[in-house]
Amino acid sequence: MEKLLLGIDIGTSACKIAIFTKSGKVLAQSTQEYPIYYPNAGWVEQDPNEWWSSVCIGIKESIAKAGINSSQIVGIGIAGQSWSAIPVDQDGNCLYNTPIWMDTRSKEIAERVTNKIGADRIFKVAGNAFLPAYTTPKILWFKENMPDIYEKTYKFLQSNSYIGMKLTGVMSADKCQNYGVHFYNTKTCTYDEELAEAMGLSIDKVPDIYQCHDIIGRVTKEAAELTSLAEGTPVVAGGLDAACGTLGAGVYLPKQTQIQGGQAGGMSICEDQPIAHPQLIFSPHVVPDLWLLQGGTVGGGGVLRWFKQELGAGESFDELTALAEEIPPGSEGVTFLPYMAGERAPIWNPDAKGVFYGLSFDKTKRHMVRAALEGVVFSVQHNLKVAEEAGVNIHELDLRAMGGAANSKLWVQIYADVTGCKISVPTSDTATTLGAALLAGVGMGLYQDFKEAVGETVTITRVQEPYMDNYETYQKSMEIYLELYDSLKQTFSKSIS
Repeated sequence: MEKLLLGIDIGTSACKIAIFTKSGKVLAQSTQEYPIYYPNAGWVEQDPNEWWSSVCIGIKESIAKAGINSSQIVGIGIAGQSWSAIPVDQDGNCLYNTPIWMDTRSKEIAERVTNKIGADRIFKVAGNAFLPAYTTPKILWFKENMPDIYEKTYKFLQSNSYIGMKLTGVMSADKCQNYGVHFYNTKTCTYDEELAEAMGLSIDKVPDIYQCHDIIGRVTKEAAELTSLAEGTPVVAGGLDAACGTLGAGVYLPKQTQIQGGQAGGMSICEDQPIAHPQLIFSPHVVPDLWLLQGGTVGGGGVLRWFKQELGAGESFDELTALAEEIPPGSEGVTFLPYMAGERAPIWNPDAKGVFYGLSFDKTKRHMVRAALEGVVFSVQHNLKVAEEAGVNIHELDLRAMGGAANSKLWVQIYADVTGCKISVPTSDTATTLGAALLAGVGMGLYQDFKEAVGETVTITRVQEPYMDNYETYQKSMEIYLELYDSLKQTFSKSIS
C-alpha cells in the first residue's frame, strides 16, 4: 500500500486537514471552522476543545474522501497558530480558554515586567520584545488573575502541542513554536531558568523540548476511535503555522522568504545565523539549524473577509478583487491602515485602528477594495523595511507567496510591485498542512532530509515580476501610509467611553 502523510493546521478561523502522497499530491482535505470569543475589551480567546473536535471531524472526513485505509498514514505533523497559553492539568484536561495571538489583556503586565527586568536582558535571551501578544505575559496573567487555574495547571501548551497531546497523551514543546515563551533561549533552544525565576515563573510549567520532526508519541486507542486513525500512528512535534507554511512553500535555505497572506499577514526570512530585531519576531525554523526573522501582522486575508462580510453586498472574493483591478495602483489617493485588531510587527500597538484615508464623493467601493489590498501589502513591506535595519537586503531575497492571498494574481502583483521583487507562488492552499506533513515525513524517514522533501513535493505554479512604474508609484503611497500611522498613533490611544 502507498505510504501517506497527514498534515494538521490549527489556524485562527478554522483547522485544515490534508492527506498527502510522498510526492506532495493532495488526496483529500477538510476545513472545519470554529469560533473566536471576545468576552472583554482586549480579550480574544478560543476553546482548545473546539479545535480538537474540529480536528476529529476533519480527519474522519479526509480519510473518507480519500477512500484510503487509515493504516496507510505513516506519520502525522501538526502546525499551529502562535502564542497560545493553554492551561492543562496532569491528565491533559484543558482548564480554561486560551488567549490567542490577538489578545492584549496582559498589556500592563508586559510593561511592568519589562521595566522590572529590563528590555535588553529579556531580548538577549528571547530575541523578542516582551509584549502582551506573546505567551509569557499570558501565563503571568493567569498567575495574577486566576491563581486557582494557575495552581492546577501542570503545563501550559501551544496550539500544536495541545493537539499532539490529544493524539498521543504526550505533552511537548517544539523548538520553533516555543519562542513565544521568553525564558526560552531562541539561539540555543533551551530554557533559561534564571530568567524564568526573575519573571516569577518556573520552567516546571512548560513541557520538554523536541525537534519539530521528532516523534513525540503514537496515536492512542481513544484518539484512534475519535478520528478513524490507526492506533499507533507516529505523531511528530510540529511547529508554528507560519514556519510550517514557510517549509511548505519550499523555504529551507538562507535568504528564501515566505510572504504570508492567510487570516493574518507577514513575512518569514530564512537565515542560517540568528538575526533578531526588537520590532520583529524571531524564532528557530522548523528545519534544524535555521532561524526565521518574521513580521506578523494583523491584516491579511482577514481584511478582505471583513470587507466582504460588512461591505461586500454579496460579492465573492473574486468579484471584489475584480472590482479592485479597475482602479490603478495607489488607489487614486485612497490609503488603508489594516490595523483591525491593533497591530503586531513592527509597530506593536494594540490600540491601533483600521483607517480609510482619502475618501471623497468621487471615490467608490472599488477604490476601497484596492486600498484594502494595498494596505495589507504595505504592512508587510513595513516589516521588510525594518528587517533591512537588521542587515537584510530585500532585493537578495527569494520571495514566495502563500495563503489565500496567493490565489489572487492581483494581490500577488501588488506584493511584487510594492517590494520591487519577483514573487514565486507555490501551491498556496496547502502550504501549511504540507509543511506539517513534511516534518512527519522526515521524522519517519520517508524522506532522507528536507532537501529531498521539498524537492519531491513543492511546485512553483507561477512567477510574477514587478512593474517598475508601479513600484515608483507605490514608493509615494508607502510614504503616506507610514506618515498616517505616525500622525494618528497618539489619537489611537484615546478611548471613547
